Formats: sequence, structure tokens, C-alpha cells
Amino acid sequence: MQAIIMAAGQSTRTYPLTLTRPKPLLPVMGEPILARQLQALAGIADEVVVVIGYRGEMIRERFRDRYGSIRLRYVEQVEQRGTGHAVLQCRDAVSDEFLVLNGDDLYDPDDLRRLADADRAALAREVADPRLYGIYETDSDGRVRRLVEKPTEIFSHLANIGAYRLGYEIFDILEQAPVSPRGEIELTDAVQALARQRPFYALAATGYWIPIGYPWHLLDANRYWLDHYLQPAVHGEISSRAEITGPVYIGPGTVVRSGAVIEGPAWIGPDCRIGPNCWIRPYTTLGRNCVVGHASEIKESVFFDGARAPHQNYVGDSILGESVNLGCGTITANLRHDEAQVRSMVRDALIETGRKKLGAILGDGVHTGINTSIYPGRKLWPGVSTLPGAVVTRDIEFPA
Repeated sequence: MQAIIMAAGQSTRTYPLTLTRPKPLLPVMGEPILARQLQALAGIADEVVVVIGYRGEMIRERFRDRYGSIRLRYVEQVEQRGTGHAVLQCRDAVSDEFLVLNGDDLYDPDDLRRLADADRAALAREVADPRLYGIYETDSDGRVRRLVEKPTEIFSHLANIGAYRLGYEIFDILEQAPVSPRGEIELTDAVQALARQRPFYALAATGYWIPIGYPWHLLDANRYWLDHYLQPAVHGEISSRAEITGPVYIGPGTVVRSGAVIEGPAWIGPDCRIGPNCWIRPYTTLGRNCVVGHASEIKESVFFDGARAPHQNYVGDSILGESVNLGCGTITANLRHDEAQVRSMVRDALIETGRKKLGAILGDGVHTGINTSIYPGRKLWPGVSTLPGAVVTRDIEFPA
């Protein structure tokens, strides 16, 4: 079977992390989102067509023409004109029947297997607030009667989660699909039309579904992977005076010095330098060539390759992009004094993150001055630097 993964979008909601890479390359326990999707498709799809657009050359370079047993093909969506438009670009690349997946959602392999065994169908999940999703209305046997995007009237809690099994007839439907109010060709409109022509079913997803809509969702994905897929192993050099408890993976070439305390679950990539005298707390993942140095404490955070917290830093519930360097004494606050939910600016709107604890989100190459303090939920764009003693109370975008 073939599968299509829609991976062309720019994803402004995950800025600053996606200013320098496409979203499918964001890491989940040391591997890109796209790799985790391909792993879920192993044994289900023998060929995957990846629809690329924004910074697509980075995806090609990272994955080339094969991932394990799966052949990879690439189709370019030059203009990002919606999910239906993305699938239309694959008309000459697929045949017969195929799966279609969002490029920024993680799906349970068992659910994908059930979907592949169905006829025309989509995965669906009960959600608390239907107004945030496309919602299915179904008959008692799961047959779809209608699909409504972000309904104002709540008639169902069964959300569309962006995974479909379709056939070649969808391309003719997409060719005739109307352009949406936002000027796009929507795959959901075509699915609605298909459901009027023939039986189309909503299959309840029973395994995990992890959408990566905002930067902090990367913390959720890494936590899930550490809980369910971590394979503890120590390949690096560990001082006899270091302390490691719980399930921990430590990659080749990594050095853990005297006085370092590492509490699992945690994943530490290759060629890192840990310690002396530091504390890595549970649910932390470090990429390749990272540094956690003297008197630094890291709690439930994600470090991209080359990120450094080398001197007396506290990093809590935060994401550090590639080659970030924290000056001595840099602190990320992750809890409001009133202990209310942390909010963060996205597209000029203040968004409820759903998290009581959320630290900083730092783009690639951020350098902080000594004794910088960063308020909860604040973001720094790639290449930004701060002065010694700076207090970051709001997002700092492109450097001057």
C-alpha cells in the first residue's frame, strides 16, 4: 500500500522553531516527527509519497529515497493552497487506494493498520471541545453523514484527526471542489462529497494521537515517547561518581562527569558533555553534541542538537533550538506566581497553552547574556541575543 504524508506547510504557529526548518523535522526523542510517522507505517505502507514545500530540501536531504523498508518519493507543492491541493499534487504518484496523513500528527501504528484494512474511512477521536476541530456526524454503524469544520453548533464530539484511507476517485472530487473562504482547496470538503457518493466511515482511534500544533506540544510528544518507547542503554563514558536512576539512554561518545545526577526517563544523544555537578531531571531529551554543565538543572525539556546550558542554568519545561547557548546564570521561569495556566503569543494573539508549567522556547542560535531571566512561555527568535542581566518579559523576534 502507498501512503501520502502532507509535509509542505510553513507552520507559523510553531515559530520560532519552524523559522529554520519544516515542522516534520522537529525532534521527538532524537528522531524527526516524520521518522516517527514512517516508523508507525512500517509493515503497512511499502511506499510513502511526501508532499514537500516549505524548506523541502531539508526533508529530502535528511531522508533521501528510503527509510528502512519504505521507499520514499517526493512531490512538491509549490503554492500551499490547502490540504486538498496537497493531495492533488500526488495524482501521478499514487494508484488505486492509499492512506493520507497530516504531516504534523503522530498516530498509533495499530490504528493505522485498522485504517489500512478498511475501505473508505478516516480515523476519529472524541474530544472535549468540538469547536476546535472538524467534527463527524455518523450513523450508529459509524457511517459518516457529514463533516463540519469548527462547528458553532455542537452536534457531535467526534473529531477528524487527519488520517484517511482513500481511493483514486478522490482526485476527480478534488478537481471539482470549491475554494474555501480562506482561498484553499480543503481535503475535508472532498471527504464530505465522497461520503455523499458512497459509504465512508469514521473509525474510532483507540491508540495515541499526538498533534503538534504549537511548540509546547513537542514536550507532550517527547514525554509520550519516553514513557512508551525508550530503550535504556549506556554507550558513553560514565564517571563512577555520577548517579543514574530510572530508565536512561546515553548515546555513543557522550561523557558524564563526576557529580552528575540523571533521573529517568531521559534520552541523551551522542557526543554530549554532561557535568560535573549537574542535575538532569525526568522527561528530558538532549540531541547530539549538547552540553549540560556545572550547577545546571534541566527539567522536562527538549534540547535540539548543539544546545548548551553550561553554567549555573535552570531550564524547566523548555525547548532549546539548535546551537542555543545560555550564558552563566540564565534562568527560564516555568510557573506563574498565581499558578494560573501559562499563555503564549501566537500570530499576535495570546493563546492558552493548557499547561500550568511552561518555560522558554528558543529558536536556533539564541545566545543569552549572563544572568538573563526569561518569563514563562516567552519565545526568542533565531539568532536573538540578550544583554547581561536582561529580563525577558515578552517575545523577542528577529534580531536587529
